[in-house]
Amino acid sequence: MVKRNSLQSLIAVFYNWHWRNFFTGNIYQGPWKAICVPGLNCYSCPGAWGACPIGSLQSAYSGTVLRFPFYVLGLMLAWGLLFGRVICGWLCPFGFLQELLYALPSRKIKKRPWMAKLTYIKYGILVLFVVVIPLLFYGQRGRGTPAFCKYICPAGIVEGAIPLFATRQNLWQLAGWITTWKFAVCFFLLGLAIVMYRPFCRFICPLGAWYGFFHQTALLGVTVDSKKCIHCHKCALICKNDVQIAGDRECVSCGECLATCPTRAISYRHWPRKRVRENKKINKGW
Repeated sequence: MVKRNSLQSLIAVFYNWHWRNFFTGNIYQGPWKAICVPGLNCYSCPGAWGACPIGSLQSAYSGTVLRFPFYVLGLMLAWGLLFGRVICGWLCPFGFLQELLYALPSRKIKKRPWMAKLTYIKYGILVLFVVVIPLLFYGQRGRGTPAFCKYICPAGIVEGAIPLFATRQNLWQLAGWITTWKFAVCFFLLGLAIVMYRPFCRFICPLGAWYGFFHQTALLGVTVDSKKCIHCHKCALICKNDVQIAGDRECVSCGECLATCPTRAISYRHWPRKRVRENKKINKGW
């Protein structure tokens, strides 16, 4: 867990290496901004050098000329095939922020079986707010709208609005009801994250929904050896996410369940450290 948190910290810094912009209120807009980072990291964050995949996907619908986002979808497909939901557990700054909030001392809302049904909400958000509503706006007005970023995404407030409003006081004069709504949604989710484990990731995030499609095909991730598994469900019981079994669409590959498996059926798929251990065993055998 400590090593995973350390990597999450480094990734958050790496995504936002233009740290001076947090004090000046500027937004980097150079050529690197055309690259989509794997995790949810807002384009409008002053420190960000790259773009958010969901934001970039919606920007294709937001102009007066409708463009098919070949480049963005290609990158999202590549990230999904390479990492799957490892991105959610290891490479997403907003997921890391929720984990830090959950670590604060407070009474916790433990997961319940019925919460697994709520995880399907994020798939609806992916379809409705990322695809359907932007295209409907384009069909009606000739100009699309980034509906998820505009009405829901809390990362835009934490990483973009708050730093910019802190350095540019005149922005408060331009704020309208949408800004007020987004702040309310953001603070509600951040408050909920103190008592509930990663609520945004589990129930709302469309990027997590996308990566969930690759939970079986991704190069990296947690996997279960069906020959060793005795279906004791210990992995599901210890997991704070709504998994039915380790490595399913809700698994973020945090690795907390590996030590609880009585038959050692759970492992990381194509994980470098695992390969090193296996090679050592092979060498000893020879």
